[in-house]
Amino acid sequence: MPFVPAHPPLAAGLVFLNSPLAIVIVVSLVVGLLMVLLFGYTSNQKAIKVAKDQLKAHLLAVRLYQDQLPVVLRTYGRIIRGTGRYVRLAFMPLLYVIIPITLLVVQLDRYLGSMPIEPAQPFLVKVQTGPDALSEVSLRLPPELAISAPAVHVPADNEVVWRVVAQKDGEYNIDVAAGGKTFSKKVVVSSDVSRLSAERLRDRFWERIFVSGEPALPDSSPIESIAVTYLPRNISFVWLDWNWIVLFFVLSMIAGFIFKEVLGIEI
Repeated sequence: MPFVPAHPPLAAGLVFLNSPLAIVIVVSLVVGLLMVLLFGYTSNQKAIKVAKDQLKAHLLAVRLYQDQLPVVLRTYGRIIRGTGRYVRLAFMPLLYVIIPITLLVVQLDRYLGSMPIEPAQPFLVKVQTGPDALSEVSLRLPPELAISAPAVHVPADNEVVWRVVAQKDGEYNIDVAAGGKTFSKKVVVSSDVSRLSAERLRDRFWERIFVSGEPALPDSSPIESIAVTYLPRNISFVWLDWNWIVLFFVLSMIAGFIFKEVLGIEI
C-alpha cells in the first residue's frame, strides 16, 4: 500500500509559516492592495486628478515657454501652489494608510526582525540596573539553560552580562534576582519563526512599544532592563540579503503601484 502523507494542506501551511520570505511576499501583496483601496476610499479622487492634471499642464508650459522668462516664473509659482494643493489633498489619506501600516510593522518585527536562539548556540543575557544594586544581581536559569562563562560586570554602563547556552528547543523563563525580588524574562530557543521580545524594560513607554513584547518591569524594580541577544534576520531575495522591513516596503510599493493601475485609483 503506497504511503500517503497525512494532512498535506496542513504540512504546506506549516512550511509557509516557517518561511520568512513567503510571509513577507504575501503580506506585502495584501498590504499593497489594502493601502491603495484605503487611499482611494478616504481621498477626494476627482480633486486629486484635477490637481495632478494641472501640475502636468504647468510642467508642460515650462518646457514650451522656456525662452519667455516672465511666463516661466509665473508657471513655477503655479507649480508650487499646485504641489501644495496636492499635498493637502493627499495628507489625510496617507495618514490613514501610514498609521495602520506602522502598527503592523511593529507587530511583524516581533516575528521577522530576529532569529530565535538555536540549541548549543551561545547567547548573552544583559541586565541593566542602578549602581547600588550592580553587585547584588544574580541570574537563575531553568535546567535546559546553562551559564557558559562567569558574569561580567560593566560599572560604566551599570550592566551585568552572562553568556548562556540552551540544550534544546523550547520557551523558557529566566529569572533575575536583585534587591530581594525576582523578575523574569522570556527566552525562545527554536529553528522556527517565533514571536520574540529582545528586551523587558522598566518605564520607557515608547521604546517598549517598538522593542519589547513583554509587560513592563515594575516601577519599584531596581532592574531597568533585561535583554537577550537574538541575532538579526536577513532574508535572501533576488541575490541580495535584505532586512525584512526594507524588503516589505519595496514589495508593497511595487504591489501598490500595480494595484493602483489595475483599479484606476489616483494617488
